[in-house]
Amino acid sequence: MNKKSQKTAIALGIAAILVTVAVAVALTNNAPADEKKALKFGYVLWDGEIASTNVLSLVLQEAGYDVEMINVDAGILYQGLAGGELDFTVSAWLPATQKNYWDIYGEDIVSVATNLEGCKIGLAVPSYVTSVNNIGDLKNYTSEFQGRIVGIDPGAGMMTNTEDAINVYGLDYELEASSSAAMLAELTRAYNANEWIVVTLWSPHWAFVNWDLKYLEDPEGVFGGAEHVQTLARTGFQADHPEAYSIIERFNWTQEDIQSVMMDISEGMDEKAAAQKWIDANREAVDRWIYG
Repeated sequence: MNKKSQKTAIALGIAAILVTVAVAVALTNNAPADEKKALKFGYVLWDGEIASTNVLSLVLQEAGYDVEMINVDAGILYQGLAGGELDFTVSAWLPATQKNYWDIYGEDIVSVATNLEGCKIGLAVPSYVTSVNNIGDLKNYTSEFQGRIVGIDPGAGMMTNTEDAINVYGLDYELEASSSAAMLAELTRAYNANEWIVVTLWSPHWAFVNWDLKYLEDPEGVFGGAEHVQTLARTGFQADHPEAYSIIERFNWTQEDIQSVMMDISEGMDEKAAAQKWIDANREAVDRWIYG
């Protein structure tokens, strides 16, 4: 082959490579959404939702997806799902806790599946507060509780329930909004000092393992009955990401499962390390979520 022929062959080879690259880029840019595998996973900063979101994020990453965990207040979570800015969540507490948000946005959100059952919300006190067993009893001990109920983030549905409880039971109490972490810090300090404190709390939660606590009875039913945690998705998510949708649809675990991850995190383990520990110990369940 002469030099002219060699140059021609090289040029044709380069041209062929460029065409192949161009086709590959074009196919990537026009690939079905599920092949691009970029997911926006919304969650609220409750201990249980931190645990579940980290576990499912690692499971989805194992299945080949790029997952962005986005923590938001409950109201923004529902608004983001309804508007399509978020893809899905496993942080929906229903039917009572986040009823106000579901009533507003529910028609524009897909209810995928229940991922955790037997949940509860309410007001809790240390069990050493023996004379207070009913929310109505709080009226008789306003000064002992310093006239305050220590709450969590102001956007949480539980805070709305607590405001309703203050009115229904005629309590002269102030609901202090803070965060889950701040509430638990207050509870830790008061419990260690054997002081009286009433907090907004929910189950499952590692606090009931760490300390001897009790829910106050709610005869008026302000906090509702049994709750469950629901997986929700934006409209169109199933069509865009059918395999990912199947995984989040199969995601379901027990209170013992979530409690174990929450306890590891509460004891100082990194969130992802705690999630991976559970995944490694529960391979059969994880494979069922991924492969069906």
